[in-house]
Amino acid sequence: MARGIAAFGEVMMRLEVPGYELLSQSSTLNYSFTGTGVNITAALSYLGHTGYLVSTLPTNPVGHASQSFIQKLGINPAFINRDGNNIGMYFLESGFGTRPSRVTYSNRQASSFNTAPVETYNFEKIAKRIDVVHFCGITLAMNDTVRDQMKSFAKVVKDRGGTVVFDCNYRPSLWGEDGYEKAKPHYEDMLHLADIVMMNEKDAKFVLGMKTDKAEQAEQLKDLIPNVASNYNISVIAGTHRSINNDNTHSLRGFMYKNQSFTFSKLRTFTVLDRIGAGDAYTSGIVHGEIEGFLPEKTVAFATAAGMLAHTVVGDTPMSSESDIIIAMQESVNDVER
Repeated sequence: MARGIAAFGEVMMRLEVPGYELLSQSSTLNYSFTGTGVNITAALSYLGHTGYLVSTLPTNPVGHASQSFIQKLGINPAFINRDGNNIGMYFLESGFGTRPSRVTYSNRQASSFNTAPVETYNFEKIAKRIDVVHFCGITLAMNDTVRDQMKSFAKVVKDRGGTVVFDCNYRPSLWGEDGYEKAKPHYEDMLHLADIVMMNEKDAKFVLGMKTDKAEQAEQLKDLIPNVASNYNISVIAGTHRSINNDNTHSLRGFMYKNQSFTFSKLRTFTVLDRIGAGDAYTSGIVHGEIEGFLPEKTVAFATAAGMLAHTVVGDTPMSSESDIIIAMQESVNDVER
């Protein structure tokens, strides 16, 4: 069943060093446009839904280019505002071997999205057109005006009977010193409004300050997540556990807590072409499974396969169809499709 799905967030310019060079070595950058909201709405558009991005872009050629780019991804621009002159950027240096990839942010606080006045968006009008709205902890970290906009939007959608999705996505560099203390009250506000939450035991321990006497990661998850669901009246909590292996392959296992029960995917191991945006693919898979009424086992398997496939595509944005993901769920690698 196709639904109208909106995401509230910043559009960013991704500036990528070609190959595996460092910024200090290269004289060339490839650019594209991205952001958690872009990734989520594009991924769900590929899965057959109508994706809307609620954001503000600059009124200059960079803004024109970014809107053109995201429309090519199938995102409906009806709720994109145009104002200001700046766009947030990040520089990506791709890792190799033991050297990890590195992201360096630039110009975020001055971006058109992060400086848009509190009254910029007509959330009542937008809520009439959508069934689901997605918010991200990265956006929550920006500033008080953006936080007020997020919470207002979530309340309007919630009051109209829509579904609120919140991805914790805590980034230490964005919250700064004493970040967990600063973030906790804002995270709690969003958790009280959310129906579907993307998080794991680390978010419960560090952002929410919850305690556990369990030592193993899986046992901490089982101890803490039911308490989060109960404390904040959340219907679904989902997330992943990742490990990086000695041969530089990655292993991913998805989980979902629903109806007071955990469901885990099989452990999926794969090589990585581009890791950024894979978490958004997993989130999109969970949202799609919930919309379509999949059983938890299918939802988690579908989301994990979507996350795995996102590692095989250049760029941040997941670009897999439902049939692509279902084939990947079968754990078979085929020859060339003809």
